[in-house]
Amino acid sequence: MTLVGGALATWPRAARAQKGIKPAYIGFISGLDNAGAASFISAFREGLTARGYVEPGTLKIEALFADSALDRIPAFVGELERRRVDIIVTHAAATESVVRANRTIPVVYEFSADPVSLGIATDLAHPLFNATGITLMLAELNSKRLELLHQIVPDPRRIAVIANPLHPGVDLERRDSEAKARQLGIEISFFPTANKADLDRAFDKITAASVQGMLVFSEGFVVDNRQYILNFAMSRHIPVVSGWAVMAQSGAICTYGPRLVESYRRVAYLVDRILQGAKPVELPIEQPTALELVVNVKSAKILGLTIPPAVLVQADTVIE
Repeated sequence: MTLVGGALATWPRAARAQKGIKPAYIGFISGLDNAGAASFISAFREGLTARGYVEPGTLKIEALFADSALDRIPAFVGELERRRVDIIVTHAAATESVVRANRTIPVVYEFSADPVSLGIATDLAHPLFNATGITLMLAELNSKRLELLHQIVPDPRRIAVIANPLHPGVDLERRDSEAKARQLGIEISFFPTANKADLDRAFDKITAASVQGMLVFSEGFVVDNRQYILNFAMSRHIPVVSGWAVMAQSGAICTYGPRLVESYRRVAYLVDRILQGAKPVELPIEQPTALELVVNVKSAKILGLTIPPAVLVQADTVIE
């Protein structure tokens, strides 16, 4: 276990009082390694600092990293239970294991899946398992992404969709995409890709289908393999649209979706509410409210496309 914030030892409660802020002892569990979780931890800390929690006086964080070995997570939860942290924070792929683990400590999570499809909430207003958090999934944003592709690509008739079938909520995204495609007069084909072998098979079919664009649903597997996907697309002169800015930064012509750093900071708000006495069941699961459009003009030029002024004027970030 990799630890951040000091050795796992009893933290004297009296030493944590500072400026009237109730001190917080937080356990953090990630399915990734330290580097993979760095952006989340940094933004989360910023959110806590904005609410008056400062290390070492009123804040201590014990961070445990599974290095993609998710079977280690139940033991991490048990360790944090023994250390009597006030709350456990988790994100991404570790979320389900932490939420369903045998524990008494409340949990706040951030992940890209649909909590209802995953079975950890009755609906967004009614979280289960003494846990609440933020879901990045806004299935309806795929309509906007298809609209953007339709504006950028001249007369797109066939679009391929790369989607991980194991990602809870993917059916919601598929239904939204199909409805929008019918409205735009686009033929849309879905390619389930849960692993590299699936991607290779999908690439062969996409090449044979002569598609005019690709919509890539954002989630962990896709982001981990983004360069593999985008290298294929660029080599076939296929423009890609997706959800998270990192995809545009890696070569997609545009992305429209949550501003991830803002969502990471928002986790601190839910943590603070629980530290002040709220119960997770009283805190509805949130969806992002801060969205961003990132346009990669460089990729568009390589593909021989011109980004319309109507799209550029909406962009929060333009990559030249």
